[in-house]
Amino acid sequence: MRSKHTRRAFLSLGAAVAGGTLLSACGGGSASGGGKLKFWDMPWGQADYTAAARKLTEAYQPAGDLPAAGYQEIQWANFAQTFSSAIASKTGPAVSTGGGFQAFQFADQGAIAYADNVIDQFRKDGTFDDFLPGQVDAMKTAKGYAAVPWQLDFRVWWYRKSLLDEAGVAVPTTWDELLTASRTLAAKGIFGFGTGTGAGNNLGSQGLLLMMLNNGGGLFDPDGKVDVVTDANLEAMRFVQELVKAKAVDPASISYTTDNLITQWKMKKVAMGVHTAGLDTDTGETDGDLRVMSPLTGPSGAKAGLVFQNNIMMYANTPSTAGSEAFLSYYIRNMKVLWQQNVVAGLPVLKSIVALPAFQKQTQKAKIIAEWAPVAKTFASRSTTLFGGLAAVDSSQPLTQFAQTVLAGSEPKAALSTLQGALQAIVK
Repeated sequence: MRSKHTRRAFLSLGAAVAGGTLLSACGGGSASGGGKLKFWDMPWGQADYTAAARKLTEAYQPAGDLPAAGYQEIQWANFAQTFSSAIASKTGPAVSTGGGFQAFQFADQGAIAYADNVIDQFRKDGTFDDFLPGQVDAMKTAKGYAAVPWQLDFRVWWYRKSLLDEAGVAVPTTWDELLTASRTLAAKGIFGFGTGTGAGNNLGSQGLLLMMLNNGGGLFDPDGKVDVVTDANLEAMRFVQELVKAKAVDPASISYTTDNLITQWKMKKVAMGVHTAGLDTDTGETDGDLRVMSPLTGPSGAKAGLVFQNNIMMYANTPSTAGSEAFLSYYIRNMKVLWQQNVVAGLPVLKSIVALPAFQKQTQKAKIIAEWAPVAKTFASRSTTLFGGLAAVDSSQPLTQFAQTVLAGSEPKAALSTLQGALQAIVK
């Protein structure tokens, strides 16, 4: 949801094979139907994505008297209010994609139908083993699985090979090497930490969080309570200050939108920086000059990335709980066509999709799955579980203000303290 990705026109869908029907013993509407299931989906790519996802949905052939599914696209603009209003008025979807923490937020409100039956079926038929390690477990709460993961959104370090080569700089593998490389690049008027915190641009705050994670820090303690002013976070932000002093950060970056930042990459003003997995797609480059770094080693010897686990969730208000489960199972089993057609911006959560030639030929994305996925941590770190409060924290104004303050050169401890108080007011 956090960046726009152009995609080539999709190939025609092959015949979709429906997954096995799941049985449910719990409520949430008549198990015999009562109308089409409403599947609400977000624009996870350009128009070709929506067309392919709609076709995949409409190809679903339910067993017996379970309901069919209808597709509706929901725009990212004001999406939280769209879902909240619809759920409150009982006019919402039976199944949906959405914000990465949305399922946990609505689960706290009693609006989510837990996916335990789906997961149990996946364990029995082997689908569970197709998920990348730890991805399904991330959806588990004390009451059950709030959703099923379907694609991953990473923040990783990128570099432009030609600029590093021209400056005689090796690709950094540690923080110290990153700082040394940034100083060399700065002498040539090139930025070594491309970022931005302008309107609608969350890459600045996410980049700083990645640095915290890379040093064993994060926004929360293991129990999920806000814990920002830590030695690990302070050390990470002081390192970022060193990058600022080394002129690795464009002073104008605090006002850069995502489009402004992409322009800087295109104009070759930026040689290194934190971005989504789709930077090369965003810039429209296919020559391999933009490449993904291997995860950097932080001062403690740790490696880490930042991942958002986008998921598909079911709702308590549905014409058929068993129907919702059967459709969700079908969608997960057959969603590979979205990557075969190269229409979805996110990275796959299933090993079988990662292995597809259509995905493997995207060498930078394949590298992210191979090297960054095993060390990536969530927005909730150092907590081991996701929770509803994250929906209010993600992309919040306090995080943006924090990033702007740090990137502008202000003292990190004061900035962390301000962030601590602001997040505590958000996460009740």
